[in-house]
Amino acid sequence: MGRPVVHFEIIGTDPAMLRGYYGDLFGWEFDTGGAVAEEVSRAGDYGFVAQSDGIPGGVGGGAGYERRVLFYVGVPDVEAALRKAESLGGTRRMGPTRTSESLVVGHVTDPEGNLVGIAGPA
Repeated sequence: MGRPVVHFEIIGTDPAMLRGYYGDLFGWEFDTGGAVAEEVSRAGDYGFVAQSDGIPGGVGGGAGYERRVLFYVGVPDVEAALRKAESLGGTRRMGPTRTSESLVVGHVTDPEGNLVGIAGPA
């Protein structure tokens, strides 16, 4: 089996409204106290979905952030994965960026322009 999807994000310009929408739609509750990379969301505007099963995720963003839905694939080395993506015709868009003491993330677009996140240990 290949690398698993380990996280998803929904980013928009009004993260509080989006958290309300997805909370009402799916029964999600959010924790906005966690650390997040500035490239992903304004501090305090990123809400991690509090759930006991399923893929972990978050909803965030803020004024000036591009709207998107994104998934992250887990890898052992984010920089190596970004370089490999570039060698295969992808384009590095972000990273590697440390989001906490234990997590590094990056973004790449595939050859058709689809944005994909990559996450791994710091």
